[in-house]
Amino acid sequence: MTSTSAGILRLSDRRPDVSGAEMLAALVPPPQFDSATFDSYRADPQYPSQQESKDLLETFAGGGAPVARGGFFRRAKKAPETKPGVYLDGGFGVGKTHLLAAIYHAMPARRKYFGSFIEYTALVGAVGYQNTVQLLRGADLICIDEFELDDPGDTMVMTRLLGELVTSGTRLAATSNTPPNALGEGRFAAQDFLREIHAMAASFETIRIDGTDYRQRAVDGHAIVLDAETYRGEIDAASRTGAVSDDAFADVVTHLASVHPSRYIRLIDGVEVIGLREVAQLTDQSAALRFVAFIDRAYDAQIPIRATGRALDEVFGDDMLAGGYRKKYLRAISRLVALTHS
Repeated sequence: MTSTSAGILRLSDRRPDVSGAEMLAALVPPPQFDSATFDSYRADPQYPSQQESKDLLETFAGGGAPVARGGFFRRAKKAPETKPGVYLDGGFGVGKTHLLAAIYHAMPARRKYFGSFIEYTALVGAVGYQNTVQLLRGADLICIDEFELDDPGDTMVMTRLLGELVTSGTRLAATSNTPPNALGEGRFAAQDFLREIHAMAASFETIRIDGTDYRQRAVDGHAIVLDAETYRGEIDAASRTGAVSDDAFADVVTHLASVHPSRYIRLIDGVEVIGLREVAQLTDQSAALRFVAFIDRAYDAQIPIRATGRALDEVFGDDMLAGGYRKKYLRAISRLVALTHS
């Protein structure tokens, strides 16, 4: 990330660009997971699958207890076969990304990469498929957060890419969203994920993680809405010590359509607080999905949001919440609530 001077800027004025080399170098866990470990993962005792998943993943990463060796007259027990990939199946907010980052940090690998699905597909778009294969070939570990199952073309490209990498010895760890029409809030994500990557399904071991959204355990259930005067005071105060964005909500939504989602992270590069004036409910599905992708990047960077107008947890209408992208919108709402409280 580049440094940005203190003051107020407009996200809608930014025209970010990024090279393939920069994209590859950026394939590391988000700042909030810089120090994520298995020890720092707090398993909820009400959901035993969380502790069980943590133990299984720690073994996958090479940090679990070694298999007991046989005595002089005993044959040593054969270690169970470990598949090259693990898929973390569960609803949002149960700690899948934390555990994915813990795998990344724990695995003693010379070359390893961590990114969202959109970051890997953006890399393919920037440098081409074969060049991406060459850049990633030889990596010990590839972590893919929120493997997208919505676009058949992107899914096919990623499946093919991962298939080539696995044959060269790369290990994989992934989480995914729920595809359209799978309304089980993660319950059916595993079977859909494995079906979509059918050519590689045998390479993945599915690990189910149950639980409730940890963000909703820590904050009130609604996004904070500021009046115009309070908003202006908070934006002005924050701008004295750091870079703060101040845009009309409609301008940001419109601007997102002109920027590739892989570059959203650069829109907020160096920004310490995001200001959104006159928030209104979204009516266009494409605009809503772009806003979800933008909020994912803001949440990864842990940038607080200050807003006026409609509460950000009401930005997606009932029709959207009842549709095939329900899980994406609910995850975004959870993150929006957390960011307005931060």
